Amino acid sequence: MAVPVIDFSKLNGDDRAKTLAQIENACQEWGFFQLVNHGIPVELLERVKKVSSEFYKMEREENFNKSKVVELLDERGVTLEDADWEDVVTLLDDNEWPSKTPGFQEIMKDYRFELKKLAEKVMQVMDENLGLPNGYIKTAFNDGDGDNAFFGTKVSHYPPCPHPEKVKGLRAHTDAGGVILLFQDDKVGGLQVLKDGQWIDVHPLPNAIVINTGDQIEVLSNGRYKSAWHRVLRSVDGNRRPIASFYNPSLKATIAPAPQLVEKTKQVGETYPKFVFGDYMSVYVQQQFLPKEPRFQAVRAM
Repeated sequence: MAVPVIDFSKLNGDDRAKTLAQIENACQEWGFFQLVNHGIPVELLERVKKVSSEFYKMEREENFNKSKVVELLDERGVTLEDADWEDVVTLLDDNEWPSKTPGFQEIMKDYRFELKKLAEKVMQVMDENLGLPNGYIKTAFNDGDGDNAFFGTKVSHYPPCPHPEKVKGLRAHTDAGGVILLFQDDKVGGLQVLKDGQWIDVHPLPNAIVINTGDQIEVLSNGRYKSAWHRVLRSVDGNRRPIASFYNPSLKATIAPAPQLVEKTKQVGETYPKFVFGDYMSVYVQQQFLPKEPRFQAVRAM
């Protein structure tokens, strides 16, 4: 088994129907797929790789080596069940960005602009495949017209780990939000997705963007698309540099199964609850690494 690889450029030609079907199958059967020829300039992606690596070395590596997870692993020599071997910086439009690495802010701003456009294109494809009006998912996530959705970018590094058997890179979880776009390190692997009870490697492809669906897409699609469990393994050598961007609903947005999809299933009532995304996040932060079904039940009871 292998995570589907889809040529996004073929949506614009004679293979459009075939490509739509490939994306539909990937959303239904995997919750993960890799996009190639997605329209983001390769030159920009190369700059992102370079500047993010420089950023870690210049602004983050020293502090990570002094961090609690490193200290605990060195001192105790025991398995750490509630920690991850990951250094993270989150970039938002309205927070303070790292400023010491030359070019970092300019390049990452350009990158985020391109990724947000790609996320909206992917959501349009989901609209079409689900039989929803064009722009349905985007409108739901933005709580109506406007630009209210959350778009965040997580710049991560997984340095070489001296005791990879004693700590997770990133513990298994599903993502809380909507559409996640991951620019993997194209040399150091480690990302795995759970498929039919097996952990499957998401093999790095140069300049591909990995797409996965979060819990809110599962709710909105009334379970037709599922958010997938995934995790990151540690490596004893190599510094893995993934960059994940999240197109999530506004905290004020009301999320519910699309009425058209509830009708098609001919069920009495809705399979998934209706809730405010901010309420879901208040549950998620406490239960991120636990099964998602109790989270749905918790917000149903609110």
